Amino acid sequence: MKRATLHQLKIFEVVARNLSFTRAAEELHLTQPTISIQVKQLTEIVGLPLLEQVGKRIFLTEVGRELLKVCHDLFESLARFEMTVSDIRGVKTGKLRLGVITTAKYFVPRLLGAFCERYPGIEVAIKVSNRERLLQRLVNNEDDLYIFGQPPVHADVWSQPFLENPLIVIAPSNHPLAQQRAIPLERLAQEAFLMREQGSGTRLAAEAFFQQRGLRMKMRMELGSNEAIKQAVVGGLGLAVLSAHTLALERNNSELVVLDVEGFPIMRHWHAGYLREKQLSIVAQTFFDFLCRESLPLARTYLEGLPGFSLSLFQPGAEPVAPAG
Repeated sequence: MKRATLHQLKIFEVVARNLSFTRAAEELHLTQPTISIQVKQLTEIVGLPLLEQVGKRIFLTEVGRELLKVCHDLFESLARFEMTVSDIRGVKTGKLRLGVITTAKYFVPRLLGAFCERYPGIEVAIKVSNRERLLQRLVNNEDDLYIFGQPPVHADVWSQPFLENPLIVIAPSNHPLAQQRAIPLERLAQEAFLMREQGSGTRLAAEAFFQQRGLRMKMRMELGSNEAIKQAVVGGLGLAVLSAHTLALERNNSELVVLDVEGFPIMRHWHAGYLREKQLSIVAQTFFDFLCRESLPLARTYLEGLPGFSLSLFQPGAEPVAPAG
């Protein structure tokens, strides 16, 4: 009996993940006819349809969904085996797939630079997404490890905080409140704010902070990125609550100032997490341990000297722990 090859299973996994022959061909750098032939041969080996086409859309059949699970388990086991062999040899090699919340893009690439310098044999793929998309990637187990500002409250997800994520209020340097100290929150609530999209962790935390004190934030504009918000603040369109980490490149920016507001900064944390049933690869565990050890020293280097911000807010980094359960 003819057996499926790893090559055919890999092609099927990419087609099934994208639900598109065209996107699969682009991802694998193969022609679309090649993709179609390999999937057709795999279907003949299985003896039942793996895909069905309705109009112009492709869907997985029940057998196709089961085979996709087999592919994921097989490829993950092979990856762990390869990394185990490398680890025994004393060399860390393999691939690390990271899913990162948008705001974390200000410091995660810096960490990855130091990590890859220490482990040059590790290949890294990073996907930066908003919270909604990142949660979907987590549910689909598309990456090895995820970095959140606010982890999902879900029994099937394990997470651990590894670094403080203070939320601060920023204003243009010529704002009337720029020189004031201990600004009452009631006074701040009179100002218009620029915010991220609904569902943003930073926005949820800021709105909850005001609501707990019987106040409401006045939204002037909703913007899709932290960079757009900072530029709008500089332009005098309003104030903003952002992670201090988003100002990593702003230490010498005389156009922005951190306001001294009562109750701020709002202390939150960055979390690393993954599906509880998942077994971390050696490479992912190595990076997780690296996060816990190196994130605080790195944060100190790029936040030191930020006007109106104190590094004393940061505590020693978390010790790596094993997932519960």
